[in-house]
Amino acid sequence: MGNTEQGQSQVKFWPVMFAIFFGSFLSVMGISTINLALPFLIEDFHSNLNTIQWVLTGFMLSLGVIAPLTGYLGSRFGFKKLYLYAMIGFVTFSLLCALSWNTGSLIAFRIIQGAFSGLVLPATMTIIFQVIPRDRQPFAVSIWALSAMLAPAFGPTISGWLIQNFSWQWLFYLNVPIGLIAILFIQLMIPDYRIGGRKPLDLAGLAAVVVSSTALLLGLSEGRQWGWTSWSTLGLFALGLISLALFIWRELRAAQPLLNLRVFANGRFTLALVSSTITMISLYSGTLLVPLFLQNVQRISALDTGIIMLPASLVMALCMPIAGKLYDRLGPLWMTAGGLILILVGSFEMARLDVGVSHAYIILWMTVRNIGVSFASAATGTASMEEIPRAQSGDASSVSNWVRNVGGSFAIALFTSLLISNAASHGRDLADSGSSPESAQLLAYTMGVNDVFLVATVIAALALPFSIPVRKKRRQPAPAPIQPPSAAAPSEERMA
Repeated sequence: MGNTEQGQSQVKFWPVMFAIFFGSFLSVMGISTINLALPFLIEDFHSNLNTIQWVLTGFMLSLGVIAPLTGYLGSRFGFKKLYLYAMIGFVTFSLLCALSWNTGSLIAFRIIQGAFSGLVLPATMTIIFQVIPRDRQPFAVSIWALSAMLAPAFGPTISGWLIQNFSWQWLFYLNVPIGLIAILFIQLMIPDYRIGGRKPLDLAGLAAVVVSSTALLLGLSEGRQWGWTSWSTLGLFALGLISLALFIWRELRAAQPLLNLRVFANGRFTLALVSSTITMISLYSGTLLVPLFLQNVQRISALDTGIIMLPASLVMALCMPIAGKLYDRLGPLWMTAGGLILILVGSFEMARLDVGVSHAYIILWMTVRNIGVSFASAATGTASMEEIPRAQSGDASSVSNWVRNVGGSFAIALFTSLLISNAASHGRDLADSGSSPESAQLLAYTMGVNDVFLVATVIAALALPFSIPVRKKRRQPAPAPIQPPSAAAPSEERMA
């Protein structure tokens, strides 16, 4: 490692961040654009929300399941190559998603697309913490997060315009030219390096985490139809929890674990990760529920839905660089706690919708929520990695993305099940009270959305106690950044 840090030209900050920005933006846009298309997919494929939601939850599940492989693949190929290969796979399966012929094929291609997409964020985060000087890492993280926030800012508007003027297939065709540009930037702008040697693949750990994640998600998604106390649902929950326990036991005992869970011994990392995960769950609740409410209850077009969602998401994106700059001054406690309070207030107000609610009301409180998301996510993203040694940054990044993406997929499955079951329950109550079928349907759906926003409010409140112990950390002198290999100093990859 010393040879890679000495006698070489300094890595340039902006070219590296530009290449990271492009790929991260495209990866996250794969999540945000599909939400507006759900009603159209239901209509085109003659399906229902419980099935079509797998286009989103399947994608999110594969994001989480693939995250444990990031450390292994990064050690085998190097994180630049991993990032490059992930973008190539993402573009390829974006094209296949556009060519899907039924619900099953679309869900299958989305799951594989999600697996490639799931490698992008941990790979880019690792590149930041291994390449960028420590004193510039908070700003780099804010730019990295900005790319993830701009996608949901512009994604719904772009999605609405494409659906209204062309078709939902163009949501995937759009990824191809942008992805090709990202591939070119990755190849030209990111240095090729590797820290540490290759490690073997822990197949037993991989099998356990795949079984655990899949069983728990299936239970959350299908429990409403099967019955929450049915043997099928309870059996899946039991299988998932047992597999999760076996996975944790295996990873703590293995000499070369698939996922280095020992990073949880760092209290700062663990506490910040809990807050970060809950922040992301709060973000997903809004991006899922608001389009469904606007399109199914207020009957507005996909384009208008995207335009209504644009201001709040754009404010969130613009706040990310500000949050990165303020981190050194305010520290993680005030930024995380303040952000969570804004999320709480905004989510509570969004739990008070009615059928004729004004769009200004939705824009106002979604903006409040999203400002909170930007400050909390920027603070927790930096705080969680500050005490992690550079050589373990790949492991910590993999753990972080595994927890957040699996948590996000579980949240989407839970929110969808709650929305469907609560809306049906409210509908039966309103029908018994003598309401007309059409008005009862709209009001019941609105009440279901309110119920889920209220659940999201409670979840956000649970994060507050975890933010209090994470205090401001005194900055240490910045070590020399990792440099690209040169003829004067061989890289570790060549030395291995």
